[in-house]
Amino acid sequence: MRNVLRLRQMFFLTILILVSPAVCVFASDAWPQRPVRFIVPIVPGSSPDVAARIFGEKLSEQWHQPVVIENRAGADGLIGTAAFAHMQDDHVFLFSFAAPITVFPETQKNLPYDAGRDIVPVSAATDTFGTISAPASLQVTTLSELVALARSKPGQLNWTSGGGAFPILFGGFLKDAGLDMVQVPYRNQGLAIQDVAEGRVQVIVTPMTAVLPLVQAGRIRVLAVTSKRRSPLWPDVPTSTEAGYPDLAFEGLIGIFGPRDTPSERRDRIAKDIRTIAADPFVAKHLAAAGQVARASTPLEFVSAINDQRSQIERIVKLIGMPKQ
Repeated sequence: MRNVLRLRQMFFLTILILVSPAVCVFASDAWPQRPVRFIVPIVPGSSPDVAARIFGEKLSEQWHQPVVIENRAGADGLIGTAAFAHMQDDHVFLFSFAAPITVFPETQKNLPYDAGRDIVPVSAATDTFGTISAPASLQVTTLSELVALARSKPGQLNWTSGGGAFPILFGGFLKDAGLDMVQVPYRNQGLAIQDVAEGRVQVIVTPMTAVLPLVQAGRIRVLAVTSKRRSPLWPDVPTSTEAGYPDLAFEGLIGIFGPRDTPSERRDRIAKDIRTIAADPFVAKHLAAAGQVARASTPLEFVSAINDQRSQIERIVKLIGMPKQ
């Protein structure tokens, strides 16, 4: 009898050992168990917000859980990013442009988060096209004409920009080209765009999504895009490299970031889901209408793109001698 009991115990122990890995896989695959939140650290209608809502809708279908978009704007994305970094919730992700991870560590003295530890790159989602634009009333149609005008009127032309990397990018360009233009800062980008349309400011460097309505209305002219490829919306507008100014080349990288200690299996799974969604013609169509193109990636590819962008920003910050704030 004792031998029979021992055999039964060994049998059940063997079954438990064989089943345990399957149970673990099942538990991993069960994520998410509740609604997922995307923290967007910038205002509704911005490029990251538009992309987050498009991808969020599709991901909710795949995950069988709602994906809720939560805008936490302020301080050029710093407030929302810091809030996300301190949540440490495996059902909350940051859907953002890359600046909080690539730019702020180079420009801010005391970040309220550790960009290399607290925020984990999961997958790229889109590229947004940076634009270098001027009032339609200004008699320039190319970057070369703008440079020539600036040289002929040192200190007389004004420029402004969106946030993130754009003020650093254009500031570095001016420094490298030896141009004297006056930067006009704005708290409200909408007011900056209106002043450009009215001709009070001569140049704005910002994502395509921000200037799109006034470009379509014929009040602002795009001289070049900063991306490596032309926009499908404006195939006739050259890239800055094609226009002869490769120092203005910059990828408007937007993606999904997870909290610290996000399991690699989950990162791979989410990245795979993003790649599936990015291949959907419906998604491509709606992103294009907002001045973006899908850019899916693996986690490692996203990390590489993040590192490249940070190296570029670090180089420009040193060039212009920008002190940390």
